[in-house]
Amino acid sequence: MAGIRRGDIHRVRFGKASGRSQAGVRPAVVLQSDALAPLSTVVVAPLSRSASAGRFRPVVAVDGTPTTVMTDQMTAVDISKVGKRLARLHADEAVELDSAIRLVLGLR
Repeated sequence: MAGIRRGDIHRVRFGKASGRSQAGVRPAVVLQSDALAPLSTVVVAPLSRSASAGRFRPVVAVDGTPTTVMTDQMTAVDISKVGKRLARLHADEAVELDSAIRLVLGLR
């Protein structure tokens, strides 16, 4: 995961859709710990400008545009599918995202 850090927003190739899952090339935020950098996969959550926000779907700014983090669609992707870095979460956005992840995964 060289050059990819938790909280970075990258362009990611998700492939074909299945059901309501996100597909194609779209921005995603890196959720995986930097300590797992040697792995060949990375855990991300896709972003959407049209998805409804909520307690489990926080809104972050990407190039000044409000964008929803779809924590309910977290997934691991092969590192080769991670492209250009687009942005990085601000500290307050990272705190809100952590809270949403705990809610989705049932963690305290």
